[in-house]
Amino acid sequence: MHFQSMPYPEMPAAQAIASNGIVLSTHVAGRGLPVVLLHGFPELAYSWRLQIPALVAAGCKVIVPDLRGFGATGQQGELGDYRMQNLALDVVGMLDSLGIDRCVVVGHDFGGALAWTLARDHASRFVGVASLNTPYTRRTDKDLIETLRSYRGESNYMVYFQTPGQGEALLGADVRATFVGLMTRPNALLRNFEQAPQELQSLPATLLGQDQRIQGESFLSEPQLQVFVDAYQQTGFTGGLNWYRNLSRNWHDTAGVVDKVQLPALMVCAEYDAFLPPATTEGMERHVPLMQRELILDCGHWTQQERPDEVNALLLAWLQQQAWL
Repeated sequence: MHFQSMPYPEMPAAQAIASNGIVLSTHVAGRGLPVVLLHGFPELAYSWRLQIPALVAAGCKVIVPDLRGFGATGQQGELGDYRMQNLALDVVGMLDSLGIDRCVVVGHDFGGALAWTLARDHASRFVGVASLNTPYTRRTDKDLIETLRSYRGESNYMVYFQTPGQGEALLGADVRATFVGLMTRPNALLRNFEQAPQELQSLPATLLGQDQRIQGESFLSEPQLQVFVDAYQQTGFTGGLNWYRNLSRNWHDTAGVVDKVQLPALMVCAEYDAFLPPATTEGMERHVPLMQRELILDCGHWTQQERPDEVNALLLAWLQQQAWL
């Protein structure tokens, strides 16, 4: 397969890493403790650019892939290949190709969900797991999508994304406007989002940046914003949306799975995350008994880009507490 990386400034050059029948565009830097950083939606490996220097300076070998469906890795495989079970094999295969036996895995947003899956189902390959914003969620009695559809209707963004083409049309109509709206610090409405009218909490156009009522101050410079715009104008959004379109498959796949993560874990919440508020992590200790909990104040959903210094300090302190550095 022909491999062509994307120009991500402030990042080490990408390598083509064969894994699980595909090729992952992967950025590798440093020497020492291996740390894998997994991005979310709609993001890129580039979302971790501000963590790489700090981790490398502390003595880590940092591995940052564009995950399946995103960036230079792009869309590969069929829809069912984006189920969490198979995405985990993408990461494990990447570690195999790089000759890494065990490492720390860190995820944000959907990358956090993937990090928890890896720590639960492939624990022998990891020494610890850290998640920004995304809780470990136990398997419920009902399929998540059906539950959301029952309680929040078709306007919930995760339900909305289930229909092929719908999310693509919303997000891709004006890619620049999507990222200008999404990649902002929380404004007054988002700081009190739970008190906002219900229609504001459900409509995809509102949550996904295309309603000026939720747009705050950007944390991206113009050149940084352009990296995201250029990447998604090239790839479109289907690859990332396929992660949402496998939520029902993921629920079926986890039937009978032991619902515990036994590795040392770090859970970092953001005070004003409207997508994954800190309250979603309540009770996690029952399923992640070795968990340390931290909270970053005055921060929205895009934690490692909004508050990079705080994120880096928390990650490094945790790694040092575990005597891995």
